[in-house]
Amino acid sequence: MEQENRNLQEQSPETPEKPEKQPLPKGYEAYLSLFDLVRMLAVITLVFVFFFRLNGVSGSSMYPTLVDKDYLVLESNFLYRDAKQGDIVVLYTPPFSDNDELLVKRVIAVGGQTVDIDFDAGIVYVDGQALDEPYTFEPTYLSYAEYGKALSYPVTVPEGELFVMGDNRNHSEDSRFSDVGCVKKESVLGKVLLVVFPGRQTNEFGAVTGGRSWHRFGAVS
Repeated sequence: MEQENRNLQEQSPETPEKPEKQPLPKGYEAYLSLFDLVRMLAVITLVFVFFFRLNGVSGSSMYPTLVDKDYLVLESNFLYRDAKQGDIVVLYTPPFSDNDELLVKRVIAVGGQTVDIDFDAGIVYVDGQALDEPYTFEPTYLSYAEYGKALSYPVTVPEGELFVMGDNRNHSEDSRFSDVGCVKKESVLGKVLLVVFPGRQTNEFGAVTGGRSWHRFGAVS
């Protein structure tokens, strides 16, 4: 019996060896890294197409809130559908869109509201109430009457349209300019959320007066 057990043990198969791990093909890790990069870029592209936009400021019409060459993040019009008084928006509207130019302006009134402006005192009224506008550089004196391009006040904003102005009131072509007038809400590309890269400091005419003010990085209001 002992001899039989010994023979059985000698005849029992050996434990099979684990197969050796095959080396990855040459360049496979680089392929995975490239795949991850493409996937990440695709996600970023979708985010900035449907949810956010990047836009630069051209000119000084929003001084001192924004200056020439500021780079902005916008809440895209895919999400931003309900413009409100006081919002800063980017617009693609005639006659500037004829030259493929964008406008950055502040919403003063929305559809159904009435705008009146005392150009002698520089005061803007919406629905009979004088606006408190600490963001403007100067009072609103420019009417465009001297250019034959003024509106007739008071102006009631049509439904689905906006009355917009630049914060640099006496150096801004906006809804006071009859060639622009009230703009359609569909022309809004998005609402300005923040400055991500400030331009060099300028004066109200757009002339550079200093370097970049990094304390301006952040939310815009």
